[in-house]
Amino acid sequence: MTRPLVSATALALGLALPAQALDLDAMTDAERAAFRDEVRAYLMENPEVIMEAVAVLEQREADAQAQSDKDLVAANADALFDDGHSWVGGNPDGDITLVEFLDYRCGYCKRAHPEVTNLLKEDGNIRFIVKEFPILGEQSVTASRFAIATQQVAGDDAYHAVSEALMAYSGDITEPALRRMAEPLDLPVDNIIAAMGSEEVTAVIEENHALGRALQISGTPSFVMENQMLRGYVPQAEMEMIADEIRNEG
Repeated sequence: MTRPLVSATALALGLALPAQALDLDAMTDAERAAFRDEVRAYLMENPEVIMEAVAVLEQREADAQAQSDKDLVAANADALFDDGHSWVGGNPDGDITLVEFLDYRCGYCKRAHPEVTNLLKEDGNIRFIVKEFPILGEQSVTASRFAIATQQVAGDDAYHAVSEALMAYSGDITEPALRRMAEPLDLPVDNIIAAMGSEEVTAVIEENHALGRALQISGTPSFVMENQMLRGYVPQAEMEMIADEIRNEG
């Protein structure tokens, strides 16, 4: 007397079945073949089940990634939100902190820039931190060195002006280009150029790269909004929705 076959329909509907009935290894070859035929027939008649299963799997993977990102943010919170050297803009007393890892040679960073600027202006309650994260070659490093040296030599306001100019600039990043960029900003450009190769500037870039590795950041722009990682370009409208969700959760 053979054991009853497991019904694929019953499996799909999650019906309670005897433990022995689920033991595929205990089936005979004939039972296993019949079971496979029944499963195939069920899936052919109900193909939407496959899509439903894929959707469940994708959601589980997304939830797992989101939780992993939250853990990474929590483990690196001091370096993210209070490193003592990154430029802070927006509303320094805002109820939400947004961190951006950027590269001045990155097209998507340039695309995101006006949207981030509008977000900060229209929301009015977001603290904004910039992480210099040059990853697109030597010109990217030169641009970041110039911005960081400007902050260290001339202060935060000068840094912001230079950062805005670099984000708007589309040519090659060379010393003559940087000098031309600094002229209308009335900056001590000789002192800034001299400081670009300093250990202090190098340390900022190295710390930011180390933080990026810890957060598994591989491209720019990358954002952290409170405890959420936003990898890649994110439109302003989506950032507004995420900010609202964070505030509602709080």
